[in-house]
Amino acid sequence: MLESSTPPLAALDGYRNVTDLLVARAAAAPGHVAFEVEDPSTGSWRPITTRGFEEEVRALAKGFMAQDIQAGDPIAIMAPTRYEWAVADLAAWFAGAVVVPIYETSSPSQVNAIVADADVRLAIGGTAEHTALLRDALAKTNTVTLGAWTMDAETTGTLADLVAGGVGVTDEELEARRTTATQDDPATIVYTSGTTGEPKGVVLSHRNFLGQVLNIAAAYSEIVNEDGNTVIFLPLAHVLARGLQLICLASGMRIAHLSDPSTVVATLDTLRPTFLVVVPRVLQKIRAAAAGKAADKGLAGVWAKAEATAIAWGRRAERIDAGRRIARNRGLRVRHRVFDALFYRRLRTVMGGRVGYILSGGAALDTELSLFFRGIGVPVIEGYGLTETTAPLTGNLPGRIASGSVGSPLPGLTVRISDEGEVLARGLGVFSGYRNPAHDEGAFVDGFFRTGDLGRLDEQGRLILEGRLKDVIVTSNGKTIVPTRWESAVEANPLVSHAVMVGEGKPYLSALLVLDPEQARAWAAAEGTSIPVAAPSDIRAVNDPALRAHLQRAVDAANALVARSEQVRRFSVVFADLDDRGLVTPTMKLKRNVVLDRAAVTVEDLYL
Repeated sequence: MLESSTPPLAALDGYRNVTDLLVARAAAAPGHVAFEVEDPSTGSWRPITTRGFEEEVRALAKGFMAQDIQAGDPIAIMAPTRYEWAVADLAAWFAGAVVVPIYETSSPSQVNAIVADADVRLAIGGTAEHTALLRDALAKTNTVTLGAWTMDAETTGTLADLVAGGVGVTDEELEARRTTATQDDPATIVYTSGTTGEPKGVVLSHRNFLGQVLNIAAAYSEIVNEDGNTVIFLPLAHVLARGLQLICLASGMRIAHLSDPSTVVATLDTLRPTFLVVVPRVLQKIRAAAAGKAADKGLAGVWAKAEATAIAWGRRAERIDAGRRIARNRGLRVRHRVFDALFYRRLRTVMGGRVGYILSGGAALDTELSLFFRGIGVPVIEGYGLTETTAPLTGNLPGRIASGSVGSPLPGLTVRISDEGEVLARGLGVFSGYRNPAHDEGAFVDGFFRTGDLGRLDEQGRLILEGRLKDVIVTSNGKTIVPTRWESAVEANPLVSHAVMVGEGKPYLSALLVLDPEQARAWAAAEGTSIPVAAPSDIRAVNDPALRAHLQRAVDAANALVARSEQVRRFSVVFADLDDRGLVTPTMKLKRNVVLDRAAVTVEDLYL
């Protein structure tokens, strides 16, 4: 199959722009709790109703207008994930502005480049430090700017000051501005993270957001509804988190924000979400933590059997979903019941005890990891999308999960596979072009956006990803290698944060295994040894025989999955600064060209 489409489930008639989503929800359920916001001083969570949120949005929008924000003006937001981000986002749209999100971890040069390229007029910072970066960036532009303001309540120039300045703007003036933008007007300019080149400004329209929000909400109504709640800890500068927020807001699903992902597990018992969106690494760490606790209690062998049972149970459940006849397996059923009492129930409790589904995106999800979570009673829905597709392009659906695939095109979207195997996309969520028209060159073919990803469609029209078009390796003997399958298999080991296959123009394949700092230190402590930490901007080889022997097993297992010509002969274990935004994107993807540049000596040593 070379093309797969899913018809839309929701019409966009009756919606002028994204703000209508909030207006409609506030009219339908004004007293429904839309957000839970943490009080930093007490740690307690207070509810905010849909009407209360809308009132805050309108008040801040009037403040923007009082500062002379005009329809179509860009407003930048640079802050950690928090409730005020949501208020500022919707308020900018109510004021007719275009939102320019900036990752809170961005460097000064990145902030300067985005502010200048987008012609930002006013900026909102999460902290005084963010605000200072934005203020400096605004000062370097030729645009007449309106200042940088902060979400931090302890300083001057705050959102509260903006609100106070807008009391003279009438409701009629605000309503006229709110309804100015049409579906085809720009809603946001999101700059890509630049894993393979310079960041590009992706212009997403109100139609893109409306199409995705309404259709995804319809497709996943079993999960996203007013009886559920979620915790958003992914960066709101990422279109996936913002899209999720709009879907939840429009559907009445309660939202809590966490700015520090490391606090998520400790908070789940309090918030008890019914649905979570994570990257695969989070799932890997949950599984690894459970294995570590079992080992500490002398139950490593029992845990290994529990893992195998969960995977078998997950595979059985998927076959039932697919309508296949499954032979009764009393032994598996008994083992599952026993291990549920010993381990699985406790894992579900760690996640709050109410999580019905987890959505995984942002990177490839290992098939066994997906089956494991399905087997413990928390199915993982894997999806796929890009900034240019307003986040999800494809996704598995409840009752139709196929581990190893990223699902079928979502409603209103079409996926085509080119003759070269590239994934092409067209439909409601797909953008029309970049801010810089020069970046559009080669980005589209026959009306389809070129994703740059390689993939294939199975007989049910589900997409199976097979790597990046630009990441293929051509060895000196002319073999073309797609490294994704091998890299993903090695990355299933908790110690490996990133696996990078190398070998362009070389006689054989090698690899760099980038250690996960937290897991590596825990492993070293358990082994009674120490591992040197890399210096900033350094990629340093780690020469520990026991560590190398441990990871050799992961390499051997990955090699067993691929053809002989795709197997890695040599590898080097390295430490890198994974907080370095020159090396790692805000969505935690390695910039392969930067890795290869910084580790050039280490790579060459693999071919001596």
